[in-house]
Amino acid sequence: MTAFADPAEVPGRQPEQGLRADAERNRDRILAAARRLYATEGLGVSMASIAREAGVGKATLSRRFASREELVTAVFADRMDAYADAVSEALADPDPWHGFIRYIEAVCAMQAADRGFADVLTMTFPAAKALEARRAEAYNGFVEVITRARNSGHLRDDFTPEDLVVLLMANAGVVAATGDAAPDTWRRLVGQMLRAYATPGTELPPLPPAPAPRALYRAMIRLARPVPGTP
Repeated sequence: MTAFADPAEVPGRQPEQGLRADAERNRDRILAAARRLYATEGLGVSMASIAREAGVGKATLSRRFASREELVTAVFADRMDAYADAVSEALADPDPWHGFIRYIEAVCAMQAADRGFADVLTMTFPAAKALEARRAEAYNGFVEVITRARNSGHLRDDFTPEDLVVLLMANAGVVAATGDAAPDTWRRLVGQMLRAYATPGTELPPLPPAPAPRALYRAMIRLARPVPGTP
């Protein structure tokens, strides 16, 4: 892919307006490339790979985003907003148990749609203050969702916020393992876990079908393949 030179690296390019426009275009290319790669490959993608995908030099990428945390924050800002909004929607639901189910399904669907975001929800980025602030806001809201669902008598008393973290870790693993071979497998996981969280006799949505044996076998073959670039 052809690299687009940063104007600061090209002699004779001095007009400030032109510099700003070129810098903004490079930033947009980097963000678009990072979104594509993170969504399909997860956060393990290197900064060098993102620079190549964007068609810019490593120096340009470093100038726009001084660290991986800065890039991750910029890429996933809108998704973290949606993550926090899911809590608000759950709290606004007049049926606390339905709000709980709605939240669990929504967040796991976000993970399934974007492998990078699946990783974001199971990792911490201490240097990314804005991202972590949104995560904390969503977490605190979810504690209230849990309290309401427990008080309704439908959520088990021993369910804790940490159980959500465990679910998100498990779901991230399922999403990464099944890929496009069995892409709806995560729905089965969520359906089964909701049954584990509910008190006896609680109404539950229909259990999604299990993945077809052949699809699951394809996913297992996919997992067994060596990762490109590894010895």
